[in-house]
Amino acid sequence: MSPVNSLQSPRFCGIRTFMRQPAATGETPQADVSIIGVPFDSGVSYRPGTRFGPAAIREASTLLKPYSPELDVDVNESFTIADHGDIDTIPGYMEDSFAAITSSLKPFFASKTLPVILGGDHSISLANLRAVHAAHGPVALLHFDAHSDTIPSYYGKPYNHGTPFYWALKEGLILPQHSTQIGIRGPLYSRNALDWPRQQGLRIIMGHEAHAMGLEAVIREALARIGDAPVFLSFDIDFLDAAYAPGTGTPEVEGFTTYEAMSLVRGICSKRRAVGMDLVEVLPDKDVAGITALAGASVIFAFLAAQAAFRGAQPRTAD
Repeated sequence: MSPVNSLQSPRFCGIRTFMRQPAATGETPQADVSIIGVPFDSGVSYRPGTRFGPAAIREASTLLKPYSPELDVDVNESFTIADHGDIDTIPGYMEDSFAAITSSLKPFFASKTLPVILGGDHSISLANLRAVHAAHGPVALLHFDAHSDTIPSYYGKPYNHGTPFYWALKEGLILPQHSTQIGIRGPLYSRNALDWPRQQGLRIIMGHEAHAMGLEAVIREALARIGDAPVFLSFDIDFLDAAYAPGTGTPEVEGFTTYEAMSLVRGICSKRRAVGMDLVEVLPDKDVAGITALAGASVIFAFLAAQAAFRGAQPRTAD
């Protein structure tokens, strides 16, 4: 099956799949890229509602077109893409939902497909990385966020959207010496709040530091740290300034523009092999005119175009 042609069918028609790509007809991934929704938000600490993020991202993605002029690639020529719908999660039950997410994702990461996961709150990244690790071992984490998400616990409980990368480090799911967090900003709980992840070897490029460095310097440092390691991209939409992403649970000011975000994703992911990505924390109930969901869908498109460029942008052969 082919994606719906928006020159022939209006974007407001049809079934809502990501970029109007075909819906998968079986559980076994067959396409080059697999879109998977994880509608789970029981890990939030403030505003709930990111369980509706996957639907909002899909809706916004109908506005996207397949050709990237920045990278001179057409994702529909480079990839077959299929939307596998959503994983069934259990609201309120963290560990049961994590187990369901990990077991559902393992076949994707074990195959040749490139999984793209639509969240959901950021707690799901721990479950995602467990599935990544089962197939690839520890990976380099490329993490865009306003928050480091390396707190050991919230409210006396280990799992929350502020804790996934603490546990990912503890469980050996990521390679800290090859990993970079970009854009961390805002008031912290204490002066030493980021000491532990730094002691593990994680590079944290604070928001004010990234602004001062400039895009090209940030790209160079992230690429140097990744080296030859496989990469998992985790993009929290609150990396963007609240002016660009009002629809999120814990927005922060002094953030980044959509241009800066897209440039960073293209600049890094067009030069390194990724094993997958997640896009999290889109909260449609607080969005304005769908701009946050559109930003999220656009970041995913930038990632796909970048991976097409990295893989040579060779048109796929017809079956």
